[in-house]
Amino acid sequence: MRCFSCHALSLNIICKQCKDNLLGANITKRKIGSLDVYSFYSYTSLEKLLLSKHTPIGHRVYKELAKMTFKPFMEHFIAHDARDIAVIGVDERIKGGYSHVALLTHSMRGAHTKVLYASLMANNKVSYSAQSLDYRLANPRDFVYKGKQGMDAILVDDIVTTGTTLSEARAVLQKSGVDVLFALTLADARL
Repeated sequence: MRCFSCHALSLNIICKQCKDNLLGANITKRKIGSLDVYSFYSYTSLEKLLLSKHTPIGHRVYKELAKMTFKPFMEHFIAHDARDIAVIGVDERIKGGYSHVALLTHSMRGAHTKVLYASLMANNKVSYSAQSLDYRLANPRDFVYKGKQGMDAILVDDIVTTGTTLSEARAVLQKSGVDVLFALTLADARL
Protein backbone atom coordinates (compact mmCIF):
# COMPACT_ATOMS: atom_id res chain seq x y z
CA MET A 1 0.00 0.00 0.00
CA ARG A 2 1.06 3.62 -0.42
CA CYS A 3 0.83 6.58 1.94
CA PHE A 4 -2.20 8.68 1.02
CA SER A 5 -0.21 11.86 1.62
CA CYS A 6 3.23 11.31 0.01
CA HIS A 7 2.58 8.06 -1.96
CA ALA A 8 5.61 6.30 -0.46
CA LEU A 9 5.29 2.59 0.25
CA SER A 10 3.76 2.16 3.69
CA LEU A 11 1.92 -0.38 5.80
CA ASN A 12 -0.35 2.40 7.07
CA ILE A 13 -2.62 4.80 5.19
CA ILE A 14 -0.38 7.66 6.44
CA CYS A 15 3.30 6.74 6.68
CA LYS A 16 5.43 7.40 9.75
CA GLN A 17 7.43 10.15 8.02
CA CYS A 18 4.26 12.09 7.13
CA LYS A 19 2.93 11.61 10.65
CA ASP A 20 6.19 12.86 12.16
CA ASN A 21 7.12 15.64 9.73
CA LEU A 22 4.23 16.81 7.62
CA LEU A 23 1.31 16.39 9.98
CA GLY A 24 2.58 17.71 13.28
CA ALA A 25 -0.56 19.07 14.92
CA ASN A 26 -0.43 22.63 16.17
CA ILE A 27 -3.58 23.24 18.21
CA THR A 28 -5.08 26.68 17.69
CA LYS A 29 -7.95 28.34 19.54
CA ARG A 30 -10.57 30.53 17.91
CA LYS A 31 -13.54 32.27 19.53
CA ILE A 32 -16.91 32.05 17.80
CA GLY A 33 -19.16 34.20 19.91
CA SER A 34 -18.54 32.81 23.39
CA LEU A 35 -17.61 29.32 22.13
CA ASP A 36 -13.95 28.26 22.17
CA VAL A 37 -13.10 26.21 19.08
CA TYR A 38 -9.86 24.22 19.09
CA SER A 39 -8.45 22.98 15.78
CA PHE A 40 -5.47 20.73 15.17
CA TYR A 41 -4.48 22.00 11.70
CA SER A 42 -5.00 24.76 9.20
CA TYR A 43 -7.24 23.64 6.36
CA THR A 44 -4.57 24.27 3.73
CA SER A 45 -2.02 22.05 5.47
CA LEU A 46 -4.47 19.13 5.52
CA GLU A 47 -6.68 19.79 2.49
CA LYS A 48 -5.85 16.64 0.52
CA LEU A 49 -6.47 14.42 3.54
CA LEU A 50 -9.70 16.24 4.48
CA LEU A 51 -11.08 15.87 0.96
CA SER A 52 -10.53 12.12 1.17
CA LYS A 53 -13.92 11.96 2.92
CA HIS A 54 -15.41 12.03 -0.59
CA THR A 55 -13.45 8.92 -1.66
CA PRO A 56 -13.71 5.21 -0.82
CA ILE A 57 -10.45 5.35 1.20
CA GLY A 58 -11.58 8.33 3.31
CA HIS A 59 -12.72 6.24 6.27
CA ARG A 60 -9.17 4.93 6.71
CA VAL A 61 -7.67 8.42 6.46
CA TYR A 62 -10.11 9.93 8.97
CA LYS A 63 -9.66 7.01 11.36
CA GLU A 64 -5.89 7.55 11.31
CA LEU A 65 -6.22 11.33 11.73
CA ALA A 66 -8.53 10.76 14.71
CA LYS A 67 -6.03 8.37 16.27
CA MET A 68 -3.26 10.95 15.83
CA THR A 69 -5.19 13.94 17.20
CA PHE A 70 -8.56 13.48 18.92
CA LYS A 71 -7.60 10.39 20.91
CA PRO A 72 -4.44 11.83 22.56
CA PHE A 73 -6.19 15.17 23.11
CA MET A 74 -9.00 13.44 25.01
CA GLU A 75 -6.59 11.30 27.03
CA HIS A 76 -4.72 14.45 28.08
CA PHE A 77 -7.96 16.33 28.83
CA ILE A 78 -9.34 13.53 31.04
CA ALA A 79 -6.00 13.22 32.87
CA HIS A 80 -6.54 16.82 34.05
CA ASP A 81 -10.34 16.84 34.35
CA ALA A 82 -11.86 13.50 35.41
CA ARG A 83 -15.54 14.47 35.32
CA ASP A 84 -17.85 12.58 32.99
CA ILE A 85 -18.06 14.24 29.58
CA ALA A 86 -20.32 13.58 26.59
CA VAL A 87 -18.89 13.79 23.08
CA ILE A 88 -21.39 14.99 20.49
CA GLY A 89 -20.63 14.98 16.77
CA VAL A 90 -22.21 17.52 14.45
CA ASP A 91 -24.57 15.70 12.06
CA GLU A 92 -22.99 12.24 12.01
CA ARG A 93 -24.87 11.39 8.83
CA ILE A 94 -23.59 8.37 6.92
CA LYS A 95 -22.34 9.21 3.43
CA GLY A 96 -20.46 6.73 1.29
CA GLY A 97 -20.83 3.97 3.86
CA TYR A 98 -19.50 5.82 6.93
CA SER A 99 -19.69 9.07 8.89
CA HIS A 100 -16.39 10.96 8.96
CA VAL A 101 -17.47 12.90 12.08
CA ALA A 102 -18.40 9.63 13.84
CA LEU A 103 -14.86 8.35 13.20
CA LEU A 104 -13.52 11.42 15.02
CA THR A 105 -15.89 11.09 17.98
CA HIS A 106 -15.36 7.32 18.23
CA SER A 107 -11.66 7.85 18.94
CA MET A 108 -12.58 9.93 22.02
CA ARG A 109 -14.32 7.09 23.91
CA GLY A 110 -13.00 6.37 27.39
CA ALA A 111 -13.81 5.68 31.01
CA HIS A 112 -15.05 9.25 31.57
CA THR A 113 -16.26 10.02 28.05
CA LYS A 114 -19.41 8.78 26.40
CA VAL A 115 -19.95 9.34 22.71
CA LEU A 116 -23.57 10.14 21.89
CA TYR A 117 -23.63 8.89 18.29
CA ALA A 118 -26.06 10.54 15.85
CA SER A 119 -27.75 12.49 18.65
CA LEU A 120 -27.42 15.89 16.93
CA MET A 121 -28.70 15.65 13.37
CA ALA A 122 -29.52 18.29 10.78
CA ASN A 123 -32.97 18.35 9.17
CA ASN A 124 -31.64 20.56 6.38
CA LYS A 125 -29.10 18.52 4.41
CA VAL A 126 -27.79 21.51 2.45
CA SER A 127 -24.05 21.50 1.78
CA TYR A 128 -22.08 24.49 3.04
CA SER A 129 -18.97 23.56 1.05
CA ALA A 130 -17.60 26.68 -0.71
CA GLN A 131 -20.69 28.70 0.31
CA SER A 132 -20.67 32.27 1.62
CA LEU A 133 -21.59 33.35 5.13
CA ASP A 134 -24.80 34.90 3.75
CA TYR A 135 -25.78 31.58 2.18
CA ARG A 136 -25.06 29.72 5.42
CA LEU A 137 -27.11 32.19 7.47
CA ALA A 138 -30.02 32.00 5.00
CA ASN A 139 -29.98 28.18 5.09
CA PRO A 140 -29.65 27.05 8.72
CA ARG A 141 -29.00 23.36 9.37
CA ASP A 142 -32.11 23.06 11.59
CA PHE A 143 -30.54 20.70 14.13
CA VAL A 144 -32.55 18.29 16.28
CA TYR A 145 -30.98 16.88 19.46
CA LYS A 146 -32.17 13.48 20.71
CA GLY A 147 -29.65 12.78 23.43
CA LYS A 148 -29.31 12.95 27.18
CA GLN A 149 -29.96 16.32 28.78
CA GLY A 150 -28.27 18.19 31.63
CA MET A 151 -24.62 17.27 31.08
CA ASP A 152 -21.24 18.66 30.02
CA ALA A 153 -20.20 18.00 26.43
CA ILE A 154 -17.56 18.55 23.79
CA LEU A 155 -18.87 19.37 20.31
CA VAL A 156 -16.98 17.77 17.39
CA ASP A 157 -16.83 18.59 13.67
CA ASP A 158 -14.24 18.06 10.96
CA ILE A 159 -13.81 21.64 9.69
CA VAL A 160 -14.70 25.09 11.01
CA THR A 161 -15.10 27.82 8.39
CA THR A 162 -17.44 30.63 9.45
CA GLY A 163 -18.58 28.96 12.67
CA THR A 164 -22.29 29.10 11.83
CA THR A 165 -22.73 25.32 12.09
CA LEU A 166 -21.04 25.12 15.49
CA SER A 167 -22.97 28.16 16.77
CA GLU A 168 -26.30 26.72 15.67
CA ALA A 169 -25.43 23.29 17.11
CA ARG A 170 -24.42 24.79 20.43
CA ALA A 171 -27.65 26.81 20.67
CA VAL A 172 -29.74 23.65 20.14
CA LEU A 173 -27.73 21.77 22.76
CA GLN A 174 -28.04 24.61 25.28
CA LYS A 175 -31.83 24.53 24.90
CA SER A 176 -31.63 20.88 26.01
CA GLY A 177 -29.58 21.76 29.08
CA VAL A 178 -26.28 20.55 27.59
CA ASP A 179 -23.30 22.67 28.61
CA VAL A 180 -20.91 22.73 25.64
CA LEU A 181 -17.47 23.17 27.17
CA PHE A 182 -15.80 23.79 23.79
CA ALA A 183 -15.73 22.55 20.20
CA LEU A 184 -12.99 20.45 18.64
CA THR A 185 -12.25 20.28 14.89
CA LEU A 186 -9.59 18.75 12.70
CA ALA A 187 -9.03 21.93 10.72
CA ASP A 188 -9.74 25.64 10.66
CA ALA A 189 -10.42 26.95 7.15
CA ARG A 190 -9.43 30.49 8.14
CA LEU A 191 -5.84 29.53 8.95
